[in-house]
Amino acid sequence: MYPYLRITKMLIAGRFKPRLKATDTSVLKLRVWPGDVDILGEMNNGRNLTMMDFGRFDLAARTGLLKKAGQNGWGFVVAGASVRFRHRLMLFRKYELHSQVVGHDEKWIYFLQQAIRRERIHSSALVRTAITSKDGIINPEKVWKAIGGDGGFAPLPDWVKAWIEAENLRPWQEETGA
Repeated sequence: MYPYLRITKMLIAGRFKPRLKATDTSVLKLRVWPGDVDILGEMNNGRNLTMMDFGRFDLAARTGLLKKAGQNGWGFVVAGASVRFRHRLMLFRKYELHSQVVGHDEKWIYFLQQAIRRERIHSSALVRTAITSKDGIINPEKVWKAIGGDGGFAPLPDWVKAWIEAENLRPWQEETGA
């Protein structure tokens, strides 16, 4: 079940935190709860991705994007992710979730999100997202201007470009006939 109470609490608490720029990193202090774990007592890989939703929502709320999205009828969509799991996050352990935008192209916004405990990265994800309207995907530059962004992002890092290229090589059902 989606942790609605936890995300509501996080969004309310975010109202009392400093505002962030889109180029800043959101850091959430979290704990692994019983509903987060698998039968081995470690954070379930699916829940790990759900908690990464929290980091993106925190960044959206604290930059003013969540409010702008509500005013304009915009939505948020995840269009792909690549996750690396390195170390287990066990039941009741505290950790931090670091979320930052690493850049965008003409269509997508790319996030780097990392679960960190005691300065050790337990999981790391590159997440491709978009802001949508009834007319489709909104150009990230328009989104950036809507929240008062100045300066913009650095160019996409080479490792993100390589991931994009690799994703473009992936065959899809209509291409393979499967």
